[in-house]
Amino acid sequence: MSVKIHPSSIVSTKAEIEDGVTIGPYCYVSDKVKIGAGTELLAYVSIHDYVTIGTGCKIHEYSAIGGDPQDHGFKGEISYVKIGNNTLLRENVTVSRATGEGNSTTIGDDCFIMEGVHFAHNVQVGDSVTIANKVGLSGFAEVGSHTVFGGMAGVHQFVKIGEYCMIGGLYRVSKDVPHYTLASGEPLRLTGLNKVGLERGGFTSETIREIYRFYRELYRKDKRFTDSFNEAVSKKSEYIPEIRKIIEFYEASKRGVTFWGV
Repeated sequence: MSVKIHPSSIVSTKAEIEDGVTIGPYCYVSDKVKIGAGTELLAYVSIHDYVTIGTGCKIHEYSAIGGDPQDHGFKGEISYVKIGNNTLLRENVTVSRATGEGNSTTIGDDCFIMEGVHFAHNVQVGDSVTIANKVGLSGFAEVGSHTVFGGMAGVHQFVKIGEYCMIGGLYRVSKDVPHYTLASGEPLRLTGLNKVGLERGGFTSETIREIYRFYRELYRKDKRFTDSFNEAVSKKSEYIPEIRKIIEFYEASKRGVTFWGV
């Protein structure tokens, strides 16, 4: 196999491009770029400096990867974009470099990113994340693996979203969303467990029931949340690993956590 570059594209000879890469018409690839084997850029894709793209990715028309962050704090420092293996970016996706010397905006392996999604500076996205059209992730947002977004959701800066979550379309996410939950409504509320996602992820029925019981106990109507949470923390070691992970998520939250709304 060899690298295939359409004659209308501008590709730096300094870029590190592995075997089997295909670069379609009218693309731009800058000097300080690494593209893994088998990755395909379709037409009009721009890859700027300090971008690393893994193997087997596919990037559709008019996507722009590695542009300067849209951040008043950026002073021209060297920062990065890192995209994992087998990730699909559809049309018009934009991924900004990070703010801060040596920092990265990161998208994991096996992600499915639909048309018009924006990843702002310093965003961190795990593996196997699906993001529907026109979602915007603001600076320093974090998304755990296996999470799904409905279209046109907006994520506030510094918000953290856990693993195996599902965020409803059109809603704004201004507080953290803990692991394994569904979130929708205005203002955003937790509306249940992402049971379908958990089952597809191989969680056992008993584990799913344990997680559900924990959340119901945490958000009892006859008890203050603070008391319920402190009680959970006091016996954290007694819980299954998935519930310990939920407790640690709450403990680490700086923006506050979206509450259970049903």
